[in-house]
Formats: sequence, structure tokens, C-alpha cells
Amino acid sequence: MLQVAFIRENKDHVLKGLAKRNFTDASKKIEEVLTTDENRKTIQTELENILAESNKLSKEIGILFKSGEQQKATLLKEKTGQLKERSKQLSEQLATAQNDLDNLLYQIPNIPNTLVPEGKGEEDNEEVFSEGEIPKLHDKALPHWELAKKYDIIDFELGNKITGAGFPVYKGKGAKLQRALINYFLDKNTDAGYQEVQVPLMVNEASGFGTGQLPDKEGQMYHVTGDNLYLIPTAEVPVTNMYRDVLLKESDFPILHTGYTPCFRREAGSYGAHVRGLNRLHQFDKVEIVRIEHPNNSYDALDGMVNHVKEILQELKLPYRILRLCGADIGFTSALTYDFEVFSTAQDRWLEISSVSNFETFQANRLKLRFKNEDGKSELAHTLNGSSLALPRVLAGILENYQTENGIEIPEVLQKYTGFNTID
Repeated sequence: MLQVAFIRENKDHVLKGLAKRNFTDASKKIEEVLTTDENRKTIQTELENILAESNKLSKEIGILFKSGEQQKATLLKEKTGQLKERSKQLSEQLATAQNDLDNLLYQIPNIPNTLVPEGKGEEDNEEVFSEGEIPKLHDKALPHWELAKKYDIIDFELGNKITGAGFPVYKGKGAKLQRALINYFLDKNTDAGYQEVQVPLMVNEASGFGTGQLPDKEGQMYHVTGDNLYLIPTAEVPVTNMYRDVLLKESDFPILHTGYTPCFRREAGSYGAHVRGLNRLHQFDKVEIVRIEHPNNSYDALDGMVNHVKEILQELKLPYRILRLCGADIGFTSALTYDFEVFSTAQDRWLEISSVSNFETFQANRLKLRFKNEDGKSELAHTLNGSSLALPRVLAGILENYQTENGIEIPEVLQKYTGFNTID
């Protein structure tokens, strides 16, 4: 979340950034934040003054008792009792005011970086890079959901029987290709310096709030009500929360992690071809990269993450493009996001397969993730994350773009992981 001091000192900049996001009632929300914070500070000042006075009187009472002035000591003791009662009331008011302030701040998204373009929707995202030739397929080319059925490698109906729509069953060479992609992505990431971690697939509320999924996206998350836990929508949540309430040293930077997890999302969107097959799932596999960076280096780190994902797609030899998301399409917590999309030749459309984002201090403020700077003062770190990569649409792109009349070829870079060259 945004820092109140930043909002107060950069009010016009904040309002301009929120306008770029088309955030409604921005001015009203910001005024509520500032007014609530003023009230909180007033209560805190009164409480601090009362506690200081109470401490002063307690010392005087001790001196009076020692000197035998019982009557004066008793009168002061009565006054400290009154101060204690008032301090209790003020403590409760302060907690309420802080809670009100936090709830307001939780509703305000991050301020977009100056590179983020204006826009009203995804049609206004900027294409900043594209690479790879779109293959020409044979006349009988099929979309991936029909290929999956033809070669018996993914069973959507069986998944629907076991659980429901959006929970496919991978079979035979389909399962092995899925595992090959996971291992390939992890190897690429660890070779690039990312430390692999295995993390829990469920998180508590504090973790959801720490990375900004709560209270913004609770409707998209599976809630385990018996234990008040949430199934993770992405490995970003548990991996980044490894550093919640942590004070780092400057020498700790950069911190790089990668992890493979299944991911769970309730929302599945509309019906039709755009959500058929692997296009949108409730459970899917993803390999994530997360970085904790010094604020001075985070945008260089973001460029490095983008280039890293580019290298993976180059090796897979898939046609792809990179979009810089506009203000209306960027995520709630992000300051700058680049989306990667693979072209699905059989569907004749682009499929999103990665988002790489810099959150600057937005998550770190929620996480209380700080470091000691060279002046010995505590400062918020910057957090970044990206998909490297999300598997379903990468797999869909491979099945569709690599299909031939005699079967589906396997990208050369994956063959040492699969142990086979074709699916036929």
C-alpha cells in the first residue's frame, strides 16, 4: 500500500497517477486518508502526552512516599488513575483510527510508473517487442483441445468428472511434456542465479494482505474456511511473504528466488472458445521468479527479468510479443507490468503466458520489508515478480504451433527432458 507521508508530500502526483488508472473518487479517497491520518496523529499525540505525564507523576509519587508525604502522594495517585483510564480510552481510539486508515489505504492501488501509457482497457496496451515467425499450418490443423483428445494427452472431461470444469487431467506424453516444461523452466531460472524454493500451497490472511491479494481479490481465491487459509493464486504470494517483517542489510541485495507450484483461481471468465481447453483454468502449474531489490536497482532488475523470459521463448521457438500494460489494465499492486503473449496459430489469437512486474514499495510497505541503508536508516525495499512461465498456454502454444499432419513435434530444447521427439 502507499505510504501516507508519500501521499501527503506528493498529493498532485498521486492524483495524477490514480487518474491514469481511471480510479474513481480518487480525490475523495485521498482526502479521507489525509483526514483520518490527522485524526490518528492527534490521538497519538494526546496519548503520548498523557503517558509522559503519568510517568512523571509516578516518579513524584515514589519520592513523596519515601519522604513521608502520604497525603500528597495519595492525591497524585488518584490523578494517575484518571490518566490511566484516559490512556486506555485513547489507546482504543488510536487502534480504531489506525484500522480505519489501513482500510482506506487498502482500497488505493499503486501509482503507475511514468512509462505506463494512458488507456481505458487492454486494447490500449502498447506492443514494445515482437519476435518469431508465425508458422503456416496444414489445412487440417486443430486447436489444442482437439489435439489433446486426438492424441489422448489431456482429458478435460475426466477432470470435470473428478472435480469440475477447469481441472484437466494430463495423461501419458501430455503429463511428461508438462513435467518437462516445469524442469526446463526451473533449470533456466536457477542457471540465471535464482535460488529454487518449495513453498506451501496455502497461505494465511497476513500473507494475502502482504502481497495485495487481500482485500482486492478474495473473490478469485479458494478459501479453506475451516482453518481460514487460502489456496495460492501464484507462488508470488508465499515466496514474497518469506520476507514479511524482515529487516535486510544492503549487502543482502539482490535476492532472487524461483519456485514451481500449482496455482488456484476461482474466476474462469466467460464461455466460448477464448476459455476453452487450457486457455483459462481453475488449477494450473506455473514457475515463478521473485526478486527483492534495492530501490536504486529495481528497474534494471525488471529489464533483466524481461530479457530472461525472452530467452526462454527464443529457445522454445514460439512467436511472441511483449506488451506494456496501460493504466486501466495494470494490476492493483503494480507500478509497471510487461505481459508476454504467445501466438496461437490454430486459434488465430494471442495468449498471455507471463506478466513481469515491479511493485516498487507497494508490497514492501504491507509486508514491513525493510533494509538498513548506508546512513543506518530503515528504508522500504522493492519487490518484483514474473511468470517464468505459466504452463497451460505455453503448452497450448506448443501443441498448436508444432503440430504436423503426422503428429506434434517437441521443441528441440525440451527433448532431453521428455525423452521423445514427437507426440503421435
